[in-house]
Amino acid sequence: MTAAAIGHVDTGISEHRVIRKIAWRLMPLIIVCYFFAFFDRVNISFAKAALQADLGLSNTAYGLGASLFVVGYVLLEVPSNMLLYRFGARRWIARIMISWGIATAAMVFVRSEWQFYSLRFVIGAMEAGFAPGILYYLTLWFPKSHRGRMTSVFFLATAFSGIIGAPISGLILNYLNGLHGLAGWQWLFVAGGLPCVALGLVVLFRFDDGIEQAKWLSDDERRIISVQLDRQKSEVDERSAWRSLLMPGVLLLGFIYFLIQVASYGLNFWAPDLIKAAGVGSAAAIGFLTAAPYVCGAISMLVVGRMSDASGERPKFVAALILAAGFGFFASGAFDKNVVTLVGALAVLGAGVVAAIPTFWTLPPKILTGAGAASGIALINTLGQVGGIVSPVMVGSVKDWTGSTTPALYAIGSVCVLCAILLLTSLPRGLRANDLPEADAGALGPLKAENVSRTPTIRPS
Repeated sequence: MTAAAIGHVDTGISEHRVIRKIAWRLMPLIIVCYFFAFFDRVNISFAKAALQADLGLSNTAYGLGASLFVVGYVLLEVPSNMLLYRFGARRWIARIMISWGIATAAMVFVRSEWQFYSLRFVIGAMEAGFAPGILYYLTLWFPKSHRGRMTSVFFLATAFSGIIGAPISGLILNYLNGLHGLAGWQWLFVAGGLPCVALGLVVLFRFDDGIEQAKWLSDDERRIISVQLDRQKSEVDERSAWRSLLMPGVLLLGFIYFLIQVASYGLNFWAPDLIKAAGVGSAAAIGFLTAAPYVCGAISMLVVGRMSDASGERPKFVAALILAAGFGFFASGAFDKNVVTLVGALAVLGAGVVAAIPTFWTLPPKILTGAGAASGIALINTLGQVGGIVSPVMVGSVKDWTGSTTPALYAIGSVCVLCAILLLTSLPRGLRANDLPEADAGALGPLKAENVSRTPTIRPS
């Protein structure tokens, strides 16, 4: 089957229809799995006060424990994705879900500071490779003209973890505390861990390792997507897994993602604490107010995902979003004592940083494919996750030293500005290139290009 076979013919099998079928098969389960990954991040922020009281932790110690999760994640990220490439996504993602679910539920047994540190490290190590593994997995199924929306759909789980997970966490702390002799924070980790084990088993039977193994697609349906994917792979120089790790573009993307993650973890770990410090006393109320930035992030994510697919100008969208997040951090620091203004600032912050992440992840496949994509995406995510080490420790330390989080919020806002500058001025040509075919982007305009590029049909060969 050649690219010449793509055109107006009589089978009636459109790329759009096949993409929709694939999306309905894969994306709901992917969203649920990633929801639980971020539900753990929400839980650790809501468990903060009770954990500190029960284990005698300072703000700095809590920040260190939260960061050790990221240390375990970072150390095993690249090896995990290489193993995923070797053994197949289906088995490896199932292994990740089951092992991290067991480790998360084991937080019930933590009784000391060092047990807290150790288990958070283990949870991170067990989860390592999940997000980049899924991002790599999406490149096996979706042509690049659809990846902005599909990546945004994937990252909707981060928004849902705030929209749904934050209120649930608040309710669990309020109403399950003391049930069957377990503290509310212990129930949080049971609720976050055990469902992951069941989801891992579902992944094992629901996923396929690639489009060629998808028996639920017809031969023609598999062919129409395979042609698109093969053509796009041919446009990228394939490198070995190890050589891709040394590409300047990969390292620059890793640094940019580090800056984005400093902002993201600043929101994920400290939003409930900021709202509480502004004068909200009820855990349930804090949970519902914490959902505001994630609601705005979900809306922004879907809108921007479609807009960036239509225009193909990915870096500009990421830069605009991270600048909005920076404004939200500055405003949160300036109005940290007024609940209404603070929640408004957090909403702007969420609309920026939550949507910036999926838009950013449309960039690596522009320069990576095959084994190089598996390792390169993992390295970018690894470098980015170091931001999850820096951000919680920095904010916790600043609060311990000064009694206020405001200086740390201003620092994170400045990080966002730096990130936007790099996106607009420093990316190599391959990353700046428009994702749309030249003829579509220039002659037809972005919206017409979108319609043309998503409705090809095929004739039997």
